[in-house]
Parts: sequence; structure tokens; C-alpha cells
Amino acid sequence: MAGFEVLATDGHARLGRLGLRRGVVDTPQFMPVGTYGSVKGVLPRDLEAIGAQIVLGNTFHLWLRPGLEVVRAFGGLHRFEGWTRPILTDSGGFQVWSLGGADGKGRRISEEGVRFASPVNGDRLFLTPELSVQIQTVLDSDIVMQFDDCTPYQSGAGLTSEREARASMELSLRWARRSKAEFERLGNPNALFGIVQGGMYEPLREASAAALAELDLPGYAIGGVSVGEPKAEMRRIVAHTPHRLPAHKPRYLMGVGTPEDLVEGVAQGVDLFDCVLPTRNARNGHLYTRYGDLRIRNARHKTDLRPIDESCACHACAHFSRAYLHHLDRCGEMLAPMLASLHNLHYYLNLMREIRAALAAGSFAAWRARFAADRARGVG
Repeated sequence: MAGFEVLATDGHARLGRLGLRRGVVDTPQFMPVGTYGSVKGVLPRDLEAIGAQIVLGNTFHLWLRPGLEVVRAFGGLHRFEGWTRPILTDSGGFQVWSLGGADGKGRRISEEGVRFASPVNGDRLFLTPELSVQIQTVLDSDIVMQFDDCTPYQSGAGLTSEREARASMELSLRWARRSKAEFERLGNPNALFGIVQGGMYEPLREASAAALAELDLPGYAIGGVSVGEPKAEMRRIVAHTPHRLPAHKPRYLMGVGTPEDLVEGVAQGVDLFDCVLPTRNARNGHLYTRYGDLRIRNARHKTDLRPIDESCACHACAHFSRAYLHHLDRCGEMLAPMLASLHNLHYYLNLMREIRAALAAGSFAAWRARFAADRARGVG
């Protein structure tokens, strides 16, 4: 790994460049999510065309399907999915958390790891920090995430207590040390990122960040947000944690979020983002534009000759009308979510390009105010 360089700052916001084995990532940057080794409905060539520099793969799901032997035969995930640029894989910790359900009874957490049932066939599975790193080594992802215990916002019948959050955070720290030891034992040539936990408790977040910094990892993530907490609570943690992480290392906010969430994250010092919203919402007719969100299923779009966003240069906006997309969606044509996904991802990636240009020009504050005003204006 070539490392991370901060090129410019504006308050906590920063313009940077992250060097990885398979290329350079300009930051701030958004990573499209390819859970099963595919960003749903979007070809790798189209991802490159709209400016994607790095995508995300899911360690847990790829472990189950197609399995490690298949990916190993291709020499890793890049050749298997036909993507030559960098890939980040999450550790599986979030999926283990989500499989547990609201009461957590679907999983059993111990010091060693987590036991749970496969969502594919019900097989009993046991995932440990060592196994997570082993899986990601086979996948050969450019950024490997430590295995962590994703602290829930609610535990049992109420909010997760500080005592529960502390126990979870400290377990994640012990797992971070084990993840690093296994990563080094395997001689993995890629980059290992740690994950800050601590729930909604700022002192716990500070303790987690400080302990992870002592491990001197190539990068750090903020986890345990967007797990059911109110938006105000998420924003509070995002305002608190990123700039407390090492200034010379990249910072990654996991699983967040809306365009407004991304801009707020950048303002607080975040460099990398991922979220399923652009593609998930696209499949449900929810499109992002410079001037607010558009619901293509609304009847008023039936005869609308305009593109989704007249300021957008994506293929969908350059060649098709709202009326056409409305028609495709109403008919259940597969082209509808494909074009919508392409548009939404283009919007997110272009948003990052505009942020980087504003940071380079020293005008991020003015750009941020204009962004908020444009989004509040609403779609015509």
C-alpha cells in the first residue's frame, strides 16, 4: 500500500489521495456496494464510466456463496467479478448483527467469535476474527476490515446501556488485535482497517479510537451508526468521532447514507463512504437529483418529457425521459432499475467530484451552502 496523503483542508473537511495495490482513490470518495460481487444492475464498465474508483464486497455473503474455493480458483474477487480497480470487503460483523434480530437470539457471541445459522441453508456457522481475515485474504480485497461486534442501538427491550456498549466495544478491540495478528501471520499485502465502536456514548468512542490508533493500522472506520438510531443521534456521533482519528490515515464512515449525510460526513473529516441507498432506492423508483428527490412512480411523470435531472450527464438523463422511466417502472421492465441505479450512482459519484473540486478551490463552505439550498428547492 502506497499510503494516504492529505492535499487540502477546510475545517475538518479534507481532500486526499489513498494509494492501494490496484490503484489510487481520490478522497472524499463513495464506494458502490456489490454485496455478492456485483453492484446490482450495473456493469463494471459502466461503473468505470461514471467514475467509480473503488467498490465494496461482502465477506459474509461471498463466504457462503459462491464459497472460497470458487473465488480462489480465480485468484481473488477482482478477476471473478471483472473489476480491476480497488475493492474493500467488510468483515461480516454487520451481517452477523443483522441476522441476530431485534432480540439477538439468532446468534451467540463469545470471546472466540460468533455462532449463528446460515441464512442460505440453516447450517450452523462459526465466524472468528481469524476466519474473517482468512476469507478476505482469499478474496484479496485491497482494504480488509477487522472483525467487529456491531453495537446495536437497542438491546433487548430498551436502549443499549453504557455498560453493554462498553463490553461490546472492548470485545471489538480485542478482536482488532486478533485480526491484525492474523493479517500479519498470513502476510496479506493489502491494507487492514480498524473499526471504532462505542454505541451512542462519546467517551466510549474516544476510548475505542485511542486504542485502535495504538495499533497503527493503515486506516480506520466509524462503525455502529445507521443501526436504527434517530438521525440526530447519528449526526452527533459523526460530528464527534472522525477528527479524533489519526490525521494521517484515511477515515471511513460505514453504511451511511443520504446525500446530506455524505456532505455532513465530509464536513466532519470523513474520507470514504458506502451505502446501499443509491441502488436500493433506485429499484423502488426513488431517484436523487440536484434539486431534491424524485419519485418516478408518481402519476405526474407519465407524460413528462424532461430527463430525471436536467443538470445530470449520466446515460439515463442524456437519452431518456421521466415519462419513459415511469413507463418502464409501471410495466416491471428490468431496464427501469438498471437506468435508475446508473443515475443514482452517477449522482453520488458526481457529488463527491464536486466536493473534491470545492475543497481544492478552498470554497467548500460556499459549495455546502449552495448544495443545501439546491436540495431544499425541490424537483420541478
